[in-house]
Amino acid sequence: MGSWQRLLLFGGVSLRGGGGTSVPLGRSQVLVCRRQLSGGDSETLKQRRSQILSRGLPKQKPIQGVKQVIVVASGKGGVGKSTTAVNLALALAANDSSKAIGLLDVDVYGPSIPKMMNLKGNPELSQDNLMRPLLNYGIACMSMGFLVEETAPVVWRGLMVMSAIEKLLRQVDWGHLDYLVVDMPPGTGDVQLSVSQNIPISGAVIVSTPQDIALMDAHKGAEMFRKVHVPVLGLVQNMSVFQCPQCKHKTHIFGADGARRLARTLDLDVLGQSLPEDCRRSGKKIATTSKVNSPSVLEICLLLNNKKTFGNQQCGDATYRNNRIMVIFFYF
Repeated sequence: MGSWQRLLLFGGVSLRGGGGTSVPLGRSQVLVCRRQLSGGDSETLKQRRSQILSRGLPKQKPIQGVKQVIVVASGKGGVGKSTTAVNLALALAANDSSKAIGLLDVDVYGPSIPKMMNLKGNPELSQDNLMRPLLNYGIACMSMGFLVEETAPVVWRGLMVMSAIEKLLRQVDWGHLDYLVVDMPPGTGDVQLSVSQNIPISGAVIVSTPQDIALMDAHKGAEMFRKVHVPVLGLVQNMSVFQCPQCKHKTHIFGADGARRLARTLDLDVLGQSLPEDCRRSGKKIATTSKVNSPSVLEICLLLNNKKTFGNQQCGDATYRNNRIMVIFFYF
């Protein structure tokens, strides 16, 4: 717009001139003053607004021992976000066995990682009174699900949730990790803001189904990360095809190319999309990194280089290239 408006009320006094207009409002007058800002003034105003908004924000502090953090998020629940996070962690480990990979579940109300990683039990404490992650498939895992009973609901207000998030971020003994994959809760609320503002994030992967409703929320999720200066690596389209186990006919039950349309709108890459849905899925590990025995395989092209960075933009202290390495993700 390039202009600002100021409204003043004056009881029974009519003021005119100075480029404004007087509008009667009962016994009062509203003076509307307009002034066109120059380019320099507009930029100064934007900088000042940014400074004011940044006041009081927590200073980002890296998680001790963790090199890069990748968050997997979605605007809506039930789109396969946790599945993608688990498979991303497994694929990173399979892609380079020398790398240490961790998986952090910050979905306090609905943790899925314990079930998907076939883990249960309480974490042990180190000598420094830090929680030690549980380990399976070579992945170090931490989740709120390890701290409460599997069927026990977490009925907490926001402050208690933020306290739990702080403990999951700062009171876990990860040791040395090359990558920490963070499974985020759905939405664009307190948890997303707290994680984004408290730790440096290398990039975010947005998961969606092809449905318009899911895509609308995925759009909001991507814009939220951009507003808090977290690079969005791209979109993953999930649940797009069902294949009949009898005749092998494929049906696009939720649409076909919704994520691709959204990716064009946001100028992002589609990192991958699910292959046909497998009705044999039972919650157990149905594939390993050495043998694929199910059509439920999610292929994602990660943009990797020797510095292990992602995307087409700056992340952390490394620069991206367009080298693509195909890695295979396994549904559970």
